[in-house]
Parts: sequence; structure tokens; C-alpha cells
Amino acid sequence: MEEEHGKKVSGCGLSVLYNSFFRRGTADPNLSHLQSSSAPQSTRVSPVDPKRRRSTFDEEFMLESTNAPNVRATPAPSMPKAAASGGGYVKASGRPAPGGRKPGPLGLSGELDSLIHDHQRSKGSSTLVRASSGNVMVFGNLGNIRAPGATTPNRNVLDYLPKTAKEKDGEKEATRDRPRPNAGSVAPPSTNEEDEEEEDAQPPEVLCRALSKRLEPEELKEMGNEEYKNGRYAEAVALYDRAIVMDPHKASYWSNKAAALMAMGQLLKAVAECKEAVRIDPSYGRAHRRLATLYLRLGEAEKAIHHFKLAKREANSQDIAQAYRLQGHLSQSVEARKKRDWHSMLKEARAAVASGADADPQILGANVEALLALGKQEEAESTLDSAVKFDIDASAKFFGPSRTAYLLSVRAQVQMAAGRFDEAVAIAQKAAQLDPSSREGNAIARKTRAVASARSAGNDLFKASKVNEASVAYSEGLDHDPQNAILLCNRAACRVKLGQWEKAIEDCNAALIMRPSYAKARLRRADCNAKLERWEASVQDYEALVQQLPGDEEVGKALAEAQQQLKKPKGQDHNKFANNFTNVTSKDQFKRLITAPGVCVSLSFNNLSELPGQTIPFMERMSKKYPSVNFLKLEIDEHPSLRDYGCSVPVFTIYKDGSMVRDMDGLDQEQLETLLASFVR
Repeated sequence: MEEEHGKKVSGCGLSVLYNSFFRRGTADPNLSHLQSSSAPQSTRVSPVDPKRRRSTFDEEFMLESTNAPNVRATPAPSMPKAAASGGGYVKASGRPAPGGRKPGPLGLSGELDSLIHDHQRSKGSSTLVRASSGNVMVFGNLGNIRAPGATTPNRNVLDYLPKTAKEKDGEKEATRDRPRPNAGSVAPPSTNEEDEEEEDAQPPEVLCRALSKRLEPEELKEMGNEEYKNGRYAEAVALYDRAIVMDPHKASYWSNKAAALMAMGQLLKAVAECKEAVRIDPSYGRAHRRLATLYLRLGEAEKAIHHFKLAKREANSQDIAQAYRLQGHLSQSVEARKKRDWHSMLKEARAAVASGADADPQILGANVEALLALGKQEEAESTLDSAVKFDIDASAKFFGPSRTAYLLSVRAQVQMAAGRFDEAVAIAQKAAQLDPSSREGNAIARKTRAVASARSAGNDLFKASKVNEASVAYSEGLDHDPQNAILLCNRAACRVKLGQWEKAIEDCNAALIMRPSYAKARLRRADCNAKLERWEASVQDYEALVQQLPGDEEVGKALAEAQQQLKKPKGQDHNKFANNFTNVTSKDQFKRLITAPGVCVSLSFNNLSELPGQTIPFMERMSKKYPSVNFLKLEIDEHPSLRDYGCSVPVFTIYKDGSMVRDMDGLDQEQLETLLASFVR
């Protein structure tokens, strides 16, 4: 900024604009210092949408202005010399004053406004604007932040400059001159998505202040503090950053920035900022305490103790004692893991988190691994999802490849337990690459590949209706991961197809122990209990599913049917049979059962009144005596769709491996028992 005759002249922004318009033929020597300024002769500003509120000069206009008639600036005859240098008026030849008004003593700034306004009127545009160079970079930094916690949207810096009265008048005239649509017509849709933003929204006061004047670093820091207090951490970081650029040797700027980064969850970056603060000022107690707190959260107990001690008055004995407690929990957690004492490991890991280490990958991994080992898969997944997350490369650089690889291996196991097999394989492979010397990590990588392969093979076989082979494939996967709820539920589906209701229920039970909210496993178990006519257990599962899957019509119908069956008098219930004694209700069910491997015996009859009273108890005794044989009951009157498989009189039919071997009178119980003894040895 220069002064002439005790009068201040506009800054660099005005100098550039002045050079653009008046660089030819300056008459007044007192203005020659403006022409010889070091500012560039032309300036290009990034183009902005013409529909937005404000813009600035573009190169096209500046080039166009050079072809205008020569502009000559002369001092006003009646004005003193001092006025000519800064407060006088400028006469532009060949340019009539707008509205027929006569040029007056507007001064250099006023005439510049007039020139801009005249050009806007002639072009029918309001895209030119005067702007100072004060703190545009500050707002430019703020306007491009996209980080958690940021509340300032991305907008062009010129959106926040106040409009001049002339511009407002020009907008009113343009609105009046714009043709209105006819009645019943529809206005054309906006082609700019940004036009749909709220135009009446007021810009944050702090940003307007940043534009209105040139700020010192301390002022920027105070503004950053205000943003931090209001929870706008990203804006606070931007303001601290600007203060650091202007004065990088002030430790408080770095420390305050670290506090904002901590609030945003960017802990590793916050550590770097704190380290720079204590490097600049080794006696800065607050920065040492902040750094110690960060190390505590990251599980670096020894470093936390070191910096708590350096913080002196900023820290107290309780802080140091907390760090020592953390140190003890960390070591005890490691010992419990070596012993595979999962309960103790979980206890120590949670105690470490309570001591402040909520972002330590080693403690997080121990917590999640213990939950997986104890069969609490859903809790393990939620714990992992809610934890602080780090970039893999940044984590490996800070914590080391071993700790990072351990957490990745645990994450791979969580993904596999949730049925995301492809993701599990990729994560486990990354862990093995980070720490190739880890036997455990390599073993987990092999395990995930084996389980994923078995699951894929089982799915393909099941789709090809090769149910037996699919069941075997899923069992192979379970050999590697016995607690995988997805494989258990898939094998249960195979066993349902094979009519092995009890075995299917066992698989569903195991799956639901691991994942209590696994709806597919619960539905499969409810259906199996319904097949076995265990209506009470079936109703309980269906009621839980109605709560979990509101609006599911199939579940609602199944619940209503099970409730109706449950209300029947107990004397009418002839279906509480052994596990291998099934009441057949449909053709498909009957076909699946008789085609299953092994021996199957069916008893078909029209209704129970035709049977001697001891027939059903006899079948129950046989089912208990020969548990490997499936015994079927077909009541034709109750299920007419089974009429093709029944007779007018009770009949026993024996099937083996899907083929009928023999049928006999349903009253000849001795012959049936003799034949069964010969088939089952």
C-alpha cells in the first residue's frame, strides 16, 4: 500500500483494475506510479457460472477494453492537486454517462464503479464485480473443504460479496424487462443444479468477516477457536491452516489445529501437528498434554507417560496413573491371548478401552477376536464397525505392519462370519502381504480361501439340484470354520430338501447361537418345526420373524396356520412322533423323503378312524427302534393331494434309495418288522 500527499490509494486489486482500463495515455504524472506497478497487465479469474450472484472480470472483457477509444485521465480544474492523485474524477472520452448524467467528482474508485456498471448495462450482464485482495484465499480454503463435521458448503468466494446498489438496480431492470410466460405455460426448467440452492441463505458471519478485511494470524486463530467451539471443526482447521501459512513458527496454531483434527477423528494427523508444536516450543505444556492424550488413545502407553511428564502443570498424577493402568491391561491382554483364555482377553481389552485406548488396533483386534471365539459374531461386527478407522498405509507407518496386519486378519474373519467371503479373502491376503512372516496371518488367509471355495462349490451344486453333494461341500467348509452361520444355514437347506428335519433344525440352532438376528436361519427352523408339527416352537419363531420382518405376507400366513394348529385339542394331536416319524402334507415333501438315501417306510390311509388303535403307536416304536429309517404317515382325507400315493385300505410301503421295494397290508405289523430287520443290519 502506498501513500501520496497523505491520501491512501487502493491496494493491489484496484491497481490491477486500474492498469486494465487506464494504462494508455495517463495525463497526470501523479498517477504514473499506478502504471508502473508490479501488478500484471492482465488478470484471468477462473470462470464461474453466469447464473450465480457474482463474478469478476474475464480475459475477454479486458482484451475488448484495449480496443476502446483512448482514455485520458485529467485532474478536475477546480480540484486541488491532492484530489487528482486519489480523490479526483476521471473523464472517459467517447463514453456517455449512463442515464444522461454528467460526470462528477466521483474519484478514482467511483469512476471505476461507473465503468463497470456501464459495461454491465451495455452487455445485459452483471458478471463484473470489484473485489479486494484482503482475505480471498482464506475463504477459498474454507469453501473447498469436504470433511466430517464441515458445515460450510462449497460455494464460490464471490457469492459472499455484498452487491452494490447499482447492481441491485440493474437486477430490478432486468427482471422488469424479462418477458413473462403466458397464462398456462410452464417456465423452462433450470439447467444449473446450483440454481436450486437456497438463495436466501445467509453466509456465515465469520466468513463475511474474513472477506471484509485483511486479518492477522492471531485474528484467524481466534476465529478458528470460535468455529471449534461451535462444532465446525473443518472450518476451524482451515482457519488454523491459514494462520500457520502466515506464521508457521507459532506453536499454538499447530496445537489448536491438532485439537480440531482430534474432534474430526483424524488422530494420526493430529499427532503430527502436536509433534510439530512441541518441536517449535518444547516447553509448551498444553501441546505435550494433547500429544499424551493422543498416544493414550492410540495405545502407546509409554509415549503417553513421557509427554504427560513433560506437560508439567498441564497434567496431573491421575493422568500418569491412567497411562500406567493402560500399560498393565495391554500386557495382560497379550498373556490371555497366548493362553487362549478368551474371557480374560475380552475383559482386559475392554478395561484397556476404558483406560483411554479406544483407537488402538491391537486392543480393538483383541476385543473382536475374543467375541468371535465366544460365538458373539454380531457384537464383534458392531464393535468393529463403530471403531476409529485408519488408512491401511498410514496405520502401517504409525503402528507398524505387524499390528496393522493383525487387525486386518481379525477383520477378515468378521467378514467371513457375516457371509462376505470375497471381501474376507481380499482383506486376509492384504494382511499376509503386510506381515508375510506371520504364521497366524498366513493360516487365516488359507482358511478364508478354503471356506470361500467350499461355499461357492456348494452353491453351484445346490443350484444344479445336487443336494447331497452340496451338503457335503458345505460340510467341508465347516471343517475349516465350524462356527460359520452362513454355511450352517446353507447345509440346513440341503437337509430340508432331503427331509432331514431334525438335522436341519440342529444346523439352524447353531447358526442362531452365532447370529441371533439371522432371519433366514430362524425361518428355516420354524418351517422344520412346522413339518414336525411342533407348533409351539414354530409359533415362537414365526412371532419373532413378524417383528423382524414386518409386512412379510408369507411369514404372516405361516404364523396364522401354526397358531390355528396349536389351538386344536390335544386329544386330536396324533403327530407328536419321533424325530424320524413325519406327517406328510404335500406331494413335493413325499417325493423328497422317499428319494432320500436309505430306507423309508410309508403308511397311507384315508382317515384315522380306519386304523386299529395300535397302528400309530406301533409306528412310533419302530421309529425309535430303527432311527436310521424314515417313517411317513399319509392321511389322504386330510391332504387330498396325496391321493395318488394312497389306497382305499391302509398300506405299508417300503422304499430304498428312492425305489419302491415292497408294499403290504397296513395291518400286518409283524411282516413289516421282519422286513425291516432284514433291510437294516
